[in-house]
Amino acid sequence: MVDVFKVDQILDCSGMLCPMPVVKASKSIKTLDVGQTLKMIATDPGAPSDMEAWCRQTGHELLRSTQEDGKFVFFIRRSK
Repeated sequence: MVDVFKVDQILDCSGMLCPMPVVKASKSIKTLDVGQTLKMIATDPGAPSDMEAWCRQTGHELLRSTQEDGKFVFFIRRSK
């Protein structure tokens, strides 16, 4: 069974290298209300570990992290 999330904003960081996906996600999540979800797409191979660490440090909830067509896709819920 695949979880379906209501996505409130999509951020495409394809082609960006560390630390830009984290920087862009940090700016984008601030534009959302608490409880809303950001879908972030990245191609940087370091993105999965970077996004997991960023969510842990900021308290935002990483709902799902997947890989689709050579891209990493993250669903992050703003927690505060």
